[in-house]
Amino acid sequence: MAQGITVENLCKYFPEKRRGWIKAVDHLTFSAACGEVFGLLGVNGAGKTTTLRLLSTLLRPTSGKAEINGYSIAADPEGVRRSIGFLSTTTALYGRLTPREVAHYFGRLYGLDDETIARRLKELSGILAIEPYLDRRCDLLSSGTRQKVSVLRTLLHDPPVLILDEPTAGLDVLASQAVVWLVEEARRQGKCVILSTHNMAEAEKLCDRVGIIHRGRLLDCRPKPEILAGTSSGRMEEAFLKLVGEAS
Repeated sequence: MAQGITVENLCKYFPEKRRGWIKAVDHLTFSAACGEVFGLLGVNGAGKTTTLRLLSTLLRPTSGKAEINGYSIAADPEGVRRSIGFLSTTTALYGRLTPREVAHYFGRLYGLDDETIARRLKELSGILAIEPYLDRRCDLLSSGTRQKVSVLRTLLHDPPVLILDEPTAGLDVLASQAVVWLVEEARRQGKCVILSTHNMAEAEKLCDRVGIIHRGRLLDCRPKPEILAGTSSGRMEEAFLKLVGEAS
């Protein structure tokens, strides 16, 4: 049974010659439940991507702990990787492979059989409208189409936890709508989704709870209605600008 995400006093510091230690992530504590979309909002350099890379086990924490679906990111990174679909800000596709080959390669890594891979590929490529490009090399695709292939790869093995860093970046309106639908469908299926985005309208539409991060620290972390209740407009942009402005 899926168990979501729990984070406790998570820190990641990087050495810098002139400034000493940079606190990219500074004592973050939050949780994201199954059947919930948790939004992580912040300006560039706030620590969002570093946080998601820690949760996906691409980086090791300086201190603190986190569990994904019951697996510790430090003690059982393999368990974490089996439980997640991670979409990074870069497409990270093999240029010489086609989207169909990418799907089969990653599907095999996750232990899927050919029948399951074919079924999931058909489902997701239809939703993302990339059927015409399935047999074209990835290095010949547009940046938006490559992003859609990355989304497909992230969802292919049907993981219980999704970690999505700017999933609609570079996508047109129709493709963005498809990704939004997939996130909403993941919530309906009881998956845990953590979503980083610069798109405040997207956060308003999708997120059940929101964490606003600035200079590596959480400024606020509450259900979306509670955060919006403190604004005159009822808009996420106003809440975000107010909190970040007060902390700057």
